[in-house]
Amino acid sequence: MIAAALHLPGYTHRHDHADLTQDAALADSALGIRTVKLALLALGITTVLQFVIYAASGSLALLADTVHNLGDALNSVPLWIALALSRRAATRRYTYGYGRAEDLAGLAIVVSIAFSAVYILWESVQKFIHPQPLDNLGWVAAAALIGFVGNELVAVMQIRVGRQIGSEAMIADGRHARIDGLTSLAVLIAVAGTWLGYPVVDPVIGLLIGVAILFIARDATVAMWHRMMDAVDPALIAQAEAAIHGHPEVATVSRLRMRWVGHRLHAEVAVALHGGLTVAESHAVTGHISHHLYHAIPHLAEVIVSVVPLDAEGRALPSEAAHHDAGLREQAA
Repeated sequence: MIAAALHLPGYTHRHDHADLTQDAALADSALGIRTVKLALLALGITTVLQFVIYAASGSLALLADTVHNLGDALNSVPLWIALALSRRAATRRYTYGYGRAEDLAGLAIVVSIAFSAVYILWESVQKFIHPQPLDNLGWVAAAALIGFVGNELVAVMQIRVGRQIGSEAMIADGRHARIDGLTSLAVLIAVAGTWLGYPVVDPVIGLLIGVAILFIARDATVAMWHRMMDAVDPALIAQAEAAIHGHPEVATVSRLRMRWVGHRLHAEVAVALHGGLTVAESHAVTGHISHHLYHAIPHLAEVIVSVVPLDAEGRALPSEAAHHDAGLREQAA
C-alpha cells in the first residue's frame, strides 16, 4: 500500500475515485457542519454579552453591532441545513444530489446582510432626529472588544474551512464576520467621541457601519451570482487544460466545462485524440486523463471525458450526433 501510494515501479495505484470523492464530500460536509455549529455558539455568546451591555448603556453603535452579530448567528442556520442536505444521496429526481441547497443558503445570507444594513441605517437616522445619551462608556468599550474577538474567531474559522471544502456561502459568511469584527472596533470611536463631548459620533458610526455592510452585501451578491450561474475561476480551467495537455495522445481539447454543485466541482471534457488508437487504447487515455484531473483539481467530484478521434491527417472524424452538440458547434465557430 505504501509503495502504491508513492507510485513506485511495479506497484499499481488503483482506487475507485467515485468512492473517494463521495467519502471526501461527506467528510467536507461534516467539517462544514461542525464549523457552523462552532460559529453559531461563538456568535451567540458574543451577541448575548453585547446585548446585556447595550441594555445598560443605550449605545446605538453598539446596538447596530449587536443586531448584526445576531444576524450572523442566524445565518448559520440555513447554512447548517444546506450542508446537512448535501450529504443525502442523489435520487432519480435530484440526479446531481442536493448540493444546490448550499447556494440557496447563500442567497438567504445575502438577504440577511442587506436587511441588517437597512435596519442599522434606519436606526442611525432616528438617533440623529431623537438623540439619546450614551452611558457606561467603559462597558461599551468592553462590549466592542468582545464583538471584535468573537467575530474574528468565527471569520478565521469559516474562511479557512470554506476554502478547504470549496463552500462560497461559508466564505461569504466568514468575510461578513470579519467586517463585523472591524466594525465592532469602530464602536470604540463612538465611545471616544462621547467621552470628548461629541455624542453625535455615535449615530455617525452607526451610519458608517450600515454603509460598510452594504458593500459586504454587494460582494456576497456577486459571489453567489457566480455560483448560481455556474461560473468558475478561469484559473481552474487553465489548470485542467494543463493537466489534459500533459497526455501526448491528446491533440486538442474540444470542450471543457466546469460547474459547482454546492461545494463540489463537476467537469465535462471532450478531447480530440491522435489517429490510430484502438478503442481500448482510447479508453485507457480517457481513464488516465480522469485520474490526472482528480488529483490536479481540488474539490472535483465527477469528471466525464469523451473522445473526438482524428484521422491520419489530423482532421476530426465526423460524428452522426455532432450537429446536436451545441458546445462543439460553439467551439468550431
